[in-house]
Formats: sequence, structure tokens, C-alpha cells
Amino acid sequence: MAAGLLSRIRAVFDGDPGVRKVAEDPVLSAEILLLFRMILADGVATESEMAVFRQICADSFGIESESVDAVIEYLNEFGYETNGAQAVAMFQDMPLERRKDLARHMAEIAKADHQLAENEVRLLRRTMELLGIAPAAAVKP
Repeated sequence: MAAGLLSRIRAVFDGDPGVRKVAEDPVLSAEILLLFRMILADGVATESEMAVFRQICADSFGIESESVDAVIEYLNEFGYETNGAQAVAMFQDMPLERRKDLARHMAEIAKADHQLAENEVRLLRRTMELLGIAPAAAVKP
């Protein structure tokens, strides 16, 4: 059983460069998990939310669009043990600007489908409280 898990982990590291980048950076893994949880907060992953997510991955993290599906699969397989509170906790000691970027990205995803569901607002509000940032920080300057 352990050998099977090790071979799966090795395949991840030897495979897609976007997955390697995420696998080697626990903070990045946590950030992408939080962003993906925002996509799922209203129960529906829309095309517009996924497009914004892919754009954020490319522009902010250097993860090419063709790697995003593999990154999501990796996080689905190996990130399931990380809950939202644990992911947010990784950001509490990060510089303020990095925490604001996370909040902005979450807000961009929430607004992508032009509908703000109560669960999206609640997730964003709670995340910002835990990060110690004001609601205005979720708006691009």
C-alpha cells in the first residue's frame, strides 16, 4: 500500500510542471485550495468561475492553463486532508499584500458568475476575518 502511494507521488513530481510547482509549495497549495473552495461555495462550478481561476493561476502563480486540470486533480488526491481553516492558517503570518491578493482573488472568483451566493459571501468574510484584513482589501486598488 505504501509503495503504491509513493509511486503515485513520484509520478506527480515527474509529471506536469504546474503540479510540481504546487506540490513543492505548501502555501501555494493552500491558496489554490482556498480559491477552488470559493468556486464550489455556491455548489456550482461555472465556466466563468473556472476561467477566472485559470487566469489567476496563470497570471499570479505561473501555472499554465493546460496544467490547471492536473493541479486540481493533484489537490483532490493529496489536499483532501487540508480543511479551510488549516489553509487560511498558512497565510496568517504572510505579508499583508499576499493576504490581500488572496482576498482579491477569492472575490474575483465569487463575482465571476455575476451572482454572489450567501455561501460565497460567508466564505470570503470568514477568510478575511481570519487573515485580519478589512473588507475593502478585496477590492482592487
